[in-house]
Amino acid sequence: MNQKSIFYLLFTIILLFLLGNISTTDPTEPNYEFVPDMVHSVAYDAFSENPNYKDNKTLQLPPEGTIPIGFLPEYLDGELTLENAGDVLNNPLLANEINNERGAFVYHNFCSVCHGPTGAGDGSVTKRGVPPPPSIKTEKIKNMKDGELYFIISNGIGNMPPYNVQINRKDRWQLTQYIKTLK
Repeated sequence: MNQKSIFYLLFTIILLFLLGNISTTDPTEPNYEFVPDMVHSVAYDAFSENPNYKDNKTLQLPPEGTIPIGFLPEYLDGELTLENAGDVLNNPLLANEINNERGAFVYHNFCSVCHGPTGAGDGSVTKRGVPPPPSIKTEKIKNMKDGELYFIISNGIGNMPPYNVQINRKDRWQLTQYIKTLK
């Protein structure tokens, strides 16, 4: 017998063995468990005692210096303030139609209720007793650096709340670009 025949014979035997096991297996019965400890592990409630840790607590503090996924800091070299934001933060996005359209979408969802559809500070809430915000169309806003405007959107100023939790980072940069295009 040559090697090719032996291979085909072994392959056929293995295939018949597998088919025989599949056809006789009851679908309501579980399959083989190769690592049962992983399937049937001990689950601990977040606030229950846990003998696996020195302090016997299941809920542990994250290691010092770690950053949660999705919450990367805006600036790593010192404290970020309104005064230095214009110099240290630069818009990473290109000014193009796609970014401008997205910025407009974000503006109309989050900003137009106060600043109005055109940015004049005449949003719908100002007709219900909320003090009107300053117009976005002023030269002061037009002359602001992108980083400064982005910082204000992210952290708020005056009566404006911070939007860094509600609007993701990329959308805030797109919103910054859109605000610069308002006339």
